[in-house]
Order: sequence, then structure tokens, then C-alpha cells
Amino acid sequence: MNITIDPNSGFCFGVVYAIQVAERELAESGKLFCLGDIVHNNMEVNRLKEMGLMIIDHKDLSRLHDCKVMIRAHGEPPETYQIALRNNIHLVDASCPIVLNLQQEVRYGYRDMKERHGQIVIYGKEGHAEVNGLKGQTNGKAIVIGDESDLDKIDFTRPVRLFSQTTKSVEGFKKIISMIESRMNEEAGSTGVDFKWSDSICRQVSNRSALLREFAARYEVIIFVSGLKSSNGLILYQVCKDVNPNTYLVSEKGELQKRWFEGYRSVGVCGATSTPMWLMEAVGQEIKEISTSDASA
Repeated sequence: MNITIDPNSGFCFGVVYAIQVAERELAESGKLFCLGDIVHNNMEVNRLKEMGLMIIDHKDLSRLHDCKVMIRAHGEPPETYQIALRNNIHLVDASCPIVLNLQQEVRYGYRDMKERHGQIVIYGKEGHAEVNGLKGQTNGKAIVIGDESDLDKIDFTRPVRLFSQTTKSVEGFKKIISMIESRMNEEAGSTGVDFKWSDSICRQVSNRSALLREFAARYEVIIFVSGLKSSNGLILYQVCKDVNPNTYLVSEKGELQKRWFEGYRSVGVCGATSTPMWLMEAVGQEIKEISTSDASA
């Protein structure tokens, strides 16, 4: 059995940085609070928990005092920083630089739209940690749209500034831009439209789609490794599945099924931006053992 681990899969640099920060802090003190899962992968979260990482939510944050709390790559709204200041909490900020830059753009855009009676629109997943941080820059006033079914939330007679969650697809964002532009033109007639958009999609994430299509086409079976909480993972899994119907989603090696590999000679193992390389390697090793046991049977 030929088993290949995709070298282009695994953590994006924002997640790599956050985990490095956590490991450094844990090595020094053996204890660190983290606001939400540091990454949407239970196996990696459990590894860090064993080192002393403690996952908390925003209610927990309000009750804590005089301690260190880590902000993960997704970023946080201004309210989180205000609570930390009141409670004498030292924030270890591991927000992704791309997310921080986007937060600043949204904040400036919101000020502009307030003056012009306009709207901030975010193309993203409602309730996602990054989107919550972006909405926070607008005092919760931003309109979040996940797909075309949400477009009626927008008043197309008023100015619009559109941004995107950094992990959304470029193709989906272009489609939303075109639809908003079309609807605004219909409403405005000859008076013109006031619509601007900012491409804030992380190319390290969005370029994964094209690379995964090529990878999935090269092997008879694809094993996609991802935590089920990862929205990015579910999207990229579907990218592989569309190219190669013999694509299976697992979160750990114990979920592998021997029948998936029967009659095949090549397997590709890949994963999401929240999937650690060590986990993909463990899955690859398990597939090797499954194929070896079959051969010796």
C-alpha cells in the first residue's frame, strides 16, 4: 500500500503561532487559561490540556482575576479586553495578524458607515469566533451573511461595506459581491451605488482548495483528517469528496475502517488548517498497519 501524507496540509501560520505561544507559556508556568479551544481539533487540544492548558468560556473570563488568559488565533471583540482590564487579567494575545488587520479595517469601515447611514456586512458564519470578534468592532451592528439566502438582511438602498471572514472561499465571496452589486443596482437605478468591498480572505487557507483538488485526484482513496468543529475542515473535506468519491472524514485513527482500503493500492492523507501534522502521520501509520495485517492474513 502506497500511503502519502499531503505536505501542504496542516496548521496555517496563525495556528502554528498560537500553539507555539501556548507551549512557551506552559513550559514556564505549567498553567494557562485559553479563551475557547485553541484550535478546532480535539486531539491537539487534549495534548495541550495534558501540559496544563485550561479551556474557558466568556462567562468564566468574567469570574477570573489576577491570572493569565490566552487569546487564540481567531481574535476577540473589544469587550474581552475591557473585562481583562477590569479583572487585572494579563492577556497573552495570539490573535492571527491577518485577523487583527481585518478587525482594524472593519472598525474604520464602521465609523465611516455611521456617518453615511450605511451598513457593515460580513460574509461569514454566524457565531464563529472570528466573526464574533469582527462584529465586536461594530458594537454588534454588523450584518452577517452566510450565503445568498441571507441577502434580504441588507437594505440595498443604503451604502454597504463588505468584508469576509478570513477562512471563507474566494469563489463564494466573489459570488456574494456580484449578488449585492446586482441588487443595489436594481434599487438605485440611475442614481448610482455606494458599495465597496475588501478582500480579507487568507490565501494560505483559500489556496488549499486548489492544492487539495490536485492531491485528491492522485490517489485511489483519500482520508481527510479534521475535527468536526472545524468549519474550514468540513469545507475542505467536501472539496476532496467532489474530486474523489472515495474520500472519508476522520477525526482520529480509531475511526478508520478496513473496508475503505480493500482492493486499492494508493491512499492520500490530508487535513484542515486546524489539523496537526502529527495526527495525520498517526493516521497514515495506522493505515499502514491495517494494510500490513491484511497482507499477512
